[in-house]
Amino acid sequence: MKYRLLTLTLSLAIFSISACSNPEEKAKQAEADKKVRIKEDDKSDSLLLAYDPAKGDKWIADFVYNLHKKYGFNGNMLVAKKGKILYEKAIGWADYLHRDSLKINSEFELASITKTFTGVAIMQLVEAGKLKLTDDVKKFYPNFPYDGITVQLLLSHRSGMMNYVYFIDDIWRKEKRNMKKGVSNQEVMQIIAEKKPNPYTKPDRLFHYNNSNFMVLGAIVEKVTGKRFSQYMMDHVFKPAGMKNTHVYSTTEYEKIPVDVVGHDRTWRYSVAQNFLDGPVGDKGIYSTLHDLVLYDKYLKNGRLLTQKSLDSAYKGRNKPVNGHFNYGYGWRMFDGKDMDKVVYHTGWWHGFRHIYIRDLDKDIVVIFLGNLTNGSLVHLDELFKYLKMPIIRKGAYSGSGSLPGSDED
Repeated sequence: MKYRLLTLTLSLAIFSISACSNPEEKAKQAEADKKVRIKEDDKSDSLLLAYDPAKGDKWIADFVYNLHKKYGFNGNMLVAKKGKILYEKAIGWADYLHRDSLKINSEFELASITKTFTGVAIMQLVEAGKLKLTDDVKKFYPNFPYDGITVQLLLSHRSGMMNYVYFIDDIWRKEKRNMKKGVSNQEVMQIIAEKKPNPYTKPDRLFHYNNSNFMVLGAIVEKVTGKRFSQYMMDHVFKPAGMKNTHVYSTTEYEKIPVDVVGHDRTWRYSVAQNFLDGPVGDKGIYSTLHDLVLYDKYLKNGRLLTQKSLDSAYKGRNKPVNGHFNYGYGWRMFDGKDMDKVVYHTGWWHGFRHIYIRDLDKDIVVIFLGNLTNGSLVHLDELFKYLKMPIIRKGAYSGSGSLPGSDED
């Protein structure tokens, strides 16, 4: 009996060794190992985020001061290059009414920058074999009232759906519903199934940026995983990337969102109150900090969150380029210029927040501006881009073929 047990143990060991020696199995194991956070990650993250204000880039410092004084930028900003923070600054009020100042680790509602994270979650589920890009929404929601809308059409804003934000807002006001209690993604999906609002256009006919696409994707993440969107993102994106100050906050889960940064609309006259439309997530709803967004960039690049194959797919333009250069992939806006850097980015604009998050993949530059005063200050970044020798990320700075500037703004 002992001899037979020993033989079986040896056979299993030999099988395990031979399996691991298979090149295909080795590759799979190496890919799996990349996704596991190890002790050394904390140390390398600390080095990446280290910053000495005395050694900050003086030109960028002057630029940001001018952006604040002349154009009214209020928020947090950071520029990093090749694993080093060149300059970072928290400038202005977190909450003007209470005169609370912003801190470098303040958490901002990321608005549409959230869409990049939702795209990552969807591509992770594709990698795991839990869904396909060609899957129809009806596979997950049989009572969904539109035919021919697939996951990839949602990711690239080609579904043709109407914007649920305006549709739901209209219902709530007409029916005098509770404006404070958050509505969930699943509830919005049910309302769409019941009310059957007219779509904007037919699926895959043209690019039409709107929040419905990523609200539906957020709902699909919940349906496929059986988890709240907030829990899935924490387990599969935030924790693996060491993003300790990043959360999904929804008014369906919190009566008051537990952050100190308040959004202000255009002037300091009033702040923007959270309401039922801060319930749905996926199109928005992620709150984060400058440093966590630097870590997000790092762990996208090193394969922790997605394979290179998935990233290449996400960073491929799926529409007619605006002015020959600007496009949209799977959750990412992008700049594709001949003999120019490859840049992926996203803007954000929601309830008093206005942002831009830019990743120059060729020069390894990260530029982040998180603002909580929705003025036009972020259209005045051209000189910063020139200083960094990267493309100017502003559609009006170029001319070329494709769709018109302003036709896809959030």
